Amino acid sequence: MSNTIEIKVPDIGDFSDIPVIEVLVAAGDEVNAEDGLVTLESDKATMEVPSPAAGLIKEMKLKLDDTVSEGDVVAILEVSDAEESAEASGSEQSESELPAPESERETEVEKPSEPTDPERSQPPVERTSGVAAVDPGKVPYASPAIRKFARELGVDLARVSGSASKGRITREDVSEFVKSVISGAVGTGAPAIGGLKLDFPSLPDFDFSRYGEIEKKPLTRIQNISASHLHRNWVGIPHVTQFDEADITDMEAFRLANADEAIAQGFKLTPLVFLIKAMVAALKKFPTFNASLDTDGETLILKKYFNVGIAVDTPDGLVVPVLRDCERKGIMELGAELAEISGRAREKKLQPTDIQGGCISISSLGGIGGTGFTPIINAPEVAILGVSRSRMMPVWDGNEFKPRLMLPLSLSYDHRVIDGAVAARFTRFLASRLEDLRRLTL
Repeated sequence: MSNTIEIKVPDIGDFSDIPVIEVLVAAGDEVNAEDGLVTLESDKATMEVPSPAAGLIKEMKLKLDDTVSEGDVVAILEVSDAEESAEASGSEQSESELPAPESERETEVEKPSEPTDPERSQPPVERTSGVAAVDPGKVPYASPAIRKFARELGVDLARVSGSASKGRITREDVSEFVKSVISGAVGTGAPAIGGLKLDFPSLPDFDFSRYGEIEKKPLTRIQNISASHLHRNWVGIPHVTQFDEADITDMEAFRLANADEAIAQGFKLTPLVFLIKAMVAALKKFPTFNASLDTDGETLILKKYFNVGIAVDTPDGLVVPVLRDCERKGIMELGAELAEISGRAREKKLQPTDIQGGCISISSLGGIGGTGFTPIINAPEVAILGVSRSRMMPVWDGNEFKPRLMLPLSLSYDHRVIDGAVAARFTRFLASRLEDLRRLTL
């Protein structure tokens, strides 16, 4: 049995004579429940009037640029279920089904300072009131139907200029933007990270020779490769850096006592190997640091292996080879492996597999100097440890000041995954293992 109902303009607040800016269906079209029929535009919002039920559009009562008020008939719908149509009819709706006040209607808002990926950030609007509202005071300004059209084409509406009244984006605007991208007139923009669109204005082109003599020197291959990764990681990851110090007086004495044995085996025993062992202990204690954020931005991938990347300074720039299965290796074995892979890095003999699979990285500038720095996280890792030059400092032991060798530590971490308190505990735990090597056996 089929039944014909009138679809009327629902409660739209204290507005009347609202213009119709889009007609989304025509007579003879099949529609589903909640499919948009027309789009209205008031001074405060753009609203889409949906179909209350599935069926066939028998007649459209409105056309483009018509004006409507609450209760005006939008269309005649033929539905197959009389009971459903009776419930959907505007004159017979229960109180719980009446449209919510305009202030409570769900809105789609995109902040101009945070353009986002359309596929992830602009899901179809859930309509509980029968009207979807879009605040025209925000950008981009487009109706739900146009937003859907843009999503289907993969277009970020934040990059489209609207040609209609008040800067509203039309279907033609989206189509013209796509044509411009295809023709090369408009760039595709930078990629997105976790839903964040990295699309910045270009830097101005300066003529530095106007101010004096200059020389142009191309970046090395490694610098060129690293540049985009570093920029992506710095912009796409909310960095916070936790600073601490480790008393490595006893560790340094132990290292020096075993230095000759290491040299006899063909390598130099450096403080880095002790840092690697302490790092493994810290990762076991705080597994969130031994993780990566999945591409959905909502799932944490916890790793059960312990591979540590070590930043190596080469003539062409920094590279980060990875030492694998560090929990299974002793100090001497790690020392020999570190020397071997660092040598290959400086000789440009690293294989692609040598720089893959890291869980966390260590960047040591202790051989050069400095008291602290903010290392950039090596995505998809969630933290990186910076190490600066150790120095003798007077430390109070409760009775007197004694000279102690203190090592500055700088831990940068992804604040989406790691809280500040956890980072502070991680850094202190790491320092405690360096301060007493016996704890590495616990």
